Parts: sequence; C-alpha cells; structure tokens
Amino acid sequence: MTKANDAIDRKLLSLLQANARESTTTLARKLGIARTTVQERIARLQRNGTISGYSVVLRRDPYDQYAEVVVMIGVTHRRQKPVVELLREFPEIKLCQTVNGDHELLCRIKVAQLEDIHPVLEALTEIPGVERVKSIIVLSTNFDRSQVDTAPAAVLRAVAMDQGEAG
Repeated sequence: MTKANDAIDRKLLSLLQANARESTTTLARKLGIARTTVQERIARLQRNGTISGYSVVLRRDPYDQYAEVVVMIGVTHRRQKPVVELLREFPEIKLCQTVNGDHELLCRIKVAQLEDIHPVLEALTEIPGVERVKSIIVLSTNFDRSQVDTAPAAVLRAVAMDQGEAG
C-alpha cells in the first residue's frame, strides 16, 4: 500500500477484501462518501498498484475434514538449515517459516484426525538439532488472506504502463 492511501482508502480496502463484489452504492453508504468518489478511489487504487486484482476464494469443503496444528520449533545454533531440509520430508507440514522469539521455526501441519498429530510431533522431536517443540491446535479460522496473490509494486506499475494507465 502506498503512503498516499488515507483512512478512507484503508477502510475501502478492508470492505473490498471482505466482499469484492459489494456494489459501489453499498460501499459508499458504509463509507459515508459519494458513489462516484468510491469509483474514483477504486480506479486510483488499481492504477497505483494497491489493488492488484480480484479473485475467487473457495470455501473449504465441509466433508474434507482435517485437523490443523501450529507448531513452534526451537533449533540448536547453526542447525536450522539441516532441520528445515528434514522437515520438507513431512507431507503433513504445509508451511514452514523462520520466525523470531523463543522458537526459530513456525510450521502449519494438517492431518486427517487430531490423534494423527501425535506421531508427527514425536518424529519432530527426534530430528537432530530440534531442541523443543510447542504445538497449538487451530480451533477455527476467522479469516484467511493467505490465498490473495500480491504482485510486487514494480511489476504492477510496468503492467499499468504497458496498458497506458500510468506514465
């Protein structure tokens, strides 16, 4: 988001993230501004690269049951790279990130049943270089913006210039 975006832009972006199909009339009413102002702001946000596109986000199939667990992993000094390579071998680990704080790695694990997590956690503790493992069970997801594709601003500006929208 560029610095030129003000509080109304941020509120507009929040509303669009919640429902990109919301009519400009409804958005204008929620923001307390004119419909044409909403249209102009959306066009500007698209031109400056703040809005890079719109997509369809599918809900999880209610019959596709799984349990999700967030795992924090503490790693001994200079052992992170080999630990990460061994973590790649776990198909249950869907995401692995380096973080700061008391633990070095954060992993998101998905298993068919909650009781399936125990063998995975046991295997994690046996990896050379893993000092500690802390697990947190995900009870529900309130919102998920991880599927939103964000292109670098330079790429968006180049596309806009090619389309004659910037320059």
